[in-house]
Amino acid sequence: MIEFQSVSKQYSPDAYALRDVTINIAKGELVYLAGPSGAGKSTLMKMVAAVERPTSGVVTVNGQDIGRIRKAGIPFLRRNLGLIFQHQRLLNDRNILANVMLPLLVTGAPKAQAEGRARAALDKVGLGDRARALPLELSGGEQQRVAIARAIVNRPQIILADEPTANLDRAAADRVIEALRAFNAVGVTCVISTHDEQVLDGAARVIHLEHGQLVGGGA
Repeated sequence: MIEFQSVSKQYSPDAYALRDVTINIAKGELVYLAGPSGAGKSTLMKMVAAVERPTSGVVTVNGQDIGRIRKAGIPFLRRNLGLIFQHQRLLNDRNILANVMLPLLVTGAPKAQAEGRARAALDKVGLGDRARALPLELSGGEQQRVAIARAIVNRPQIILADEPTANLDRAAADRVIEALRAFNAVGVTCVISTHDEQVLDGAARVIHLEHGQLVGGGA
């Protein structure tokens, strides 16, 4: 599903974000990326989403070479991706139902279909009864769960979650991780970056990065 072959990302002669990274992530896997700030976790995520491209090596996602994909092909790649970041970027002037509907409306889905799928996505993250609430009326953990609902409303094959529990209390962080694990349980490939050691407890596979280099879990 996701393959990195000897991938490096270099911003200047002395600045590597990633250096000679080789990993394989199979369809349906739940994989955690661990490492301190600056380890390269976010860069790796951005490469999967074709936000960044490798300086050298090959990144393949769903059979597509990210280094060769044309600009016009990027939206089609991302329709199979659910992207969740620390900063949710929810639209504060729209209720959370409207926020979750937006990715479907952008791709031309009928409004009634978009609303039905958005309500189902909110139900899956435990916020079905808050559909008419504005983002600023929710806690940080609830806003992050709205971001998850928005990420999965397109029924993606892959979810990328970059530090999804940052700045959340333990209970809220646990609910976010539980929601992501639930999607993985029905076959969605999930890649979650974190520096939260408690999130990593019991994880089947953890890929460790330090200073842009792979130090464990890449096989």
